[in-house]
Amino acid sequence: MTFLRARRPEHKQQRREAILDAARELAMASGVRNVSLGAVAEAVGLAKSNIVRYFGTREEIYLQLAAEEWREWAEEVSGRLRHASGTADVVTVLAETLTERPLFCDLLSHTSTSLEHNVSVEAAHTFKRAVVSVLADLASEVAVVTDLTDTEAGELVMGAAGLGGLLYPAANPSPTLAEVYARDPELAATCPQMVPTLVRMLSALAAGLPTLR
Repeated sequence: MTFLRARRPEHKQQRREAILDAARELAMASGVRNVSLGAVAEAVGLAKSNIVRYFGTREEIYLQLAAEEWREWAEEVSGRLRHASGTADVVTVLAETLTERPLFCDLLSHTSTSLEHNVSVEAAHTFKRAVVSVLADLASEVAVVTDLTDTEAGELVMGAAGLGGLLYPAANPSPTLAEVYARDPELAATCPQMVPTLVRMLSALAAGLPTLR
């Protein structure tokens, strides 16, 4: 920062971006759940009281990052869908793009359990609107490539995101569980692999949805 106080709109936006960048880097290094508001403040070089002028809580910072990750994931999926043909290709695209975005999966795993709590109504509303918009756009694109309706395609995309958030912590075990798996190969075999597990589950979901029409 070349300014001490963010008085101008562009300076305030720069500071917001600096806070988001710091929170992103910290989460990628140690996981979303391990990052405190104090750690973000220290990384940016601000007091916590200054951070809350831009984001009311730690959760609001990560909810904003989650919205950005949703949009960036959608752009990646959209680009790959141009070369997709059929449901199998779509399922593979969804599984691979989620696995390639560990921060997104980490954020997904915390969204409903913590990030949507301790936030303002305005922040929650903005986030939900962003996600609904992304889901609607992706659903339309998935429906074109598959035999699914727009509604079914939306459920497939939503299912992919939900499963991605559920599987990510299991596929990336804590140091304690990693040691358990190292000691017990039988238990280690139960640790899921992201892509093949997602492909199998999403394939089943895609096959089952039309039967409920």
